[in-house]
Amino acid sequence: MSQVIIVFDFDETIIDCDSDVWIANDLGGATLFNDLLKSMPWNAAAIRMMEELHAQGRSLDEVERSLKTIPLSPHTISAIKSAHALGYDLRILSDANTFFIETVLKHHGIIDCFTEIYTNPSCVDEERKLIISPYHDSAVSSHCCSLCPPNLCKGNVIERIRDSPSNKERIRFIYIGDGKGDYCPSLKLRTEDIVMPRKDYPLWRLIHGNMHAIEAEIHGWSNAFELKQLLLQQLSIEPDSTLVDSDDSQKLISPNNNTTGMATFQFLVSRV
Repeated sequence: MSQVIIVFDFDETIIDCDSDVWIANDLGGATLFNDLLKSMPWNAAAIRMMEELHAQGRSLDEVERSLKTIPLSPHTISAIKSAHALGYDLRILSDANTFFIETVLKHHGIIDCFTEIYTNPSCVDEERKLIISPYHDSAVSSHCCSLCPPNLCKGNVIERIRDSPSNKERIRFIYIGDGKGDYCPSLKLRTEDIVMPRKDYPLWRLIHGNMHAIEAEIHGWSNAFELKQLLLQQLSIEPDSTLVDSDDSQKLISPNNNTTGMATFQFLVSRV
């Protein structure tokens, strides 16, 4: 017997944008963020940008309101709710932060579908300032992975999940992601696992640059509809008869009221 764990990235996977970039553009921090990225790793630049936005008078309420406008397709919501309803273990492994992720998931009513969220921790201080910390504190000890940014090695997290002494059955993964940071965990997957890279994004290009390095089955997807179809097929659910109809989910929210399932917001900076 085996236990299936479905691991989702967050940015450009569950949501159809990068949450750091969304906040930068929406709250007037894009130019600053671009400048910081010239000399800092992504996570360090995002932390510094949030500090600067707070210093400029941007409130946590503004950040929260902005996060609630991030596009999330009803197809993605339906896939998540259907897999959860069948009893699958759903988790998030992301280089965003807990406040961003939890705000979006709560807004769309799907936070209870996930058993764990592995990401950069965050908290709100007495001045209602958002404090974000790295998942791996490189000042204390390095994760020693040359493929990953200093704040988070996703491959390390996958290995810890697999090797947890609490596991009573062999673990099988379905890993869904898009970015360079998702390549390391993809290399950790085994022949019984599945990796679902977003087509024409960095993870897809890295995998197809060296197919022999990946042991897992590879199933690519381009948009939320394809993600839903592929995931439910892997779970042996007919995509047209899901347990949760997407019509019951909230409609995609975007600044342009786009309901096609994909975002039209123009980003100044990009993690890819």
